[in-house]
Amino acid sequence: MKQIKILTSLILVALISASIPAFSQVKKEEIVTAIDQTANCIVNVILDEQGKSRCDYNLTEGKWYPYEVPWHTGQAINALLAGYKIRGNESWLNAAKKAGNYWVGLQIKDHPKLKGMLGATHGDFIGDDVIVFATISDGTPGIYELSRVTKDKKYAKTATEAAEWMMKNMYNAEKGVCYDNVDLKTGAVQKEFSPFWKDKKVGEQTLFDVSRPNTEGSLFKDAYEFSGNTAFKDAFINLCNSLLKLQDENGIWSDFMPNFKDVHSFHPRFNLWYAESLIEAFKLTKDRKYLEAAARTARTHAKAQQKDGTMYYDNYTNGKAPDKGSVTGSEVALSGIVWMELSKLGYKEFDANIEKSAYWLVHNRFAEDHPDKNLRGQVIETRIRSKGKVWLVNRDIGTSFALRFLSDYYKFKSFQN
Repeated sequence: MKQIKILTSLILVALISASIPAFSQVKKEEIVTAIDQTANCIVNVILDEQGKSRCDYNLTEGKWYPYEVPWHTGQAINALLAGYKIRGNESWLNAAKKAGNYWVGLQIKDHPKLKGMLGATHGDFIGDDVIVFATISDGTPGIYELSRVTKDKKYAKTATEAAEWMMKNMYNAEKGVCYDNVDLKTGAVQKEFSPFWKDKKVGEQTLFDVSRPNTEGSLFKDAYEFSGNTAFKDAFINLCNSLLKLQDENGIWSDFMPNFKDVHSFHPRFNLWYAESLIEAFKLTKDRKYLEAAARTARTHAKAQQKDGTMYYDNYTNGKAPDKGSVTGSEVALSGIVWMELSKLGYKEFDANIEKSAYWLVHNRFAEDHPDKNLRGQVIETRIRSKGKVWLVNRDIGTSFALRFLSDYYKFKSFQN
């Protein structure tokens, strides 16, 4: 009965959201309420007693399952700090510090090859013995922000030491890419085989199967600004230049998973992370070529946004309708974050999309009095996969990205004045 109530509530929320005018501007008090509720959800539900993210909530079982925990935890930290800077709630800052302590506690100190690196494994279908570059790099913005907010350098220092290891061992300057994976046991960088392509054997995988021009999280930029080491800056700009060369006509990076060129599909967030980094490259260099490339990505996501503001996990560049099985609140939020950054830099074409995202994120959250306390306050982020049975979850990152968006939107609309 409990599971039926959960699924019924999910369906009703989706149906209601499809019938309301998503273009209506939300009010300041609605944004404040949404900030408070999403932040409290992260503190009280999503982060466990150790400070790490619980990740995926299985809707049919009523149980939490881990999924790329360090990455999800990094998103939660970044979101809580964004909310804290708006509302000043000390409990949110304390939760971010607890999560940050978990994160820096992953540093490897006694392995002969991996000293200074993080044991940030992906888990799930990739395995618990594989460290993934992006699991670390896209989790670091919140870590650097934690040092800025608390004035405690240990967080940024740990991230920078990992960045040093990654730049030395995983960065290929000549090719403009970073290798994706490291074996946790041996410390070997996997340059010929990636577990993301289990159907391809060693010898069948190409450079682009095992690497990508990875600027997710702008790790090397943050490491440069923290340490002053210009090698980080050079690596960041080199990778961004690689992004410019490899971006396709739709503004995405179709040669790299989790985009799939053969079926013209693109991931809901992957390309937006690159767009975020390109905006950072513009801020660093003042060269508008990076900004124009980011805008191309943003336009493709604007096209993917539905009339009511909804966005889905699987989107296509060839006109095929999106797969509506997985509603992806994190894409609604991250698209909005990128659109706001571009709008502030003169790209007003995205302003209507920003308002759609704001309305959608305010209205597409599980109720505070939902019968399942694990869902209270969460933003809708369904993911449907097959694991011998239908695997239906609400993923925590919808809430984390939503809190970031809501906090940015509060400032974007000058609600603080």
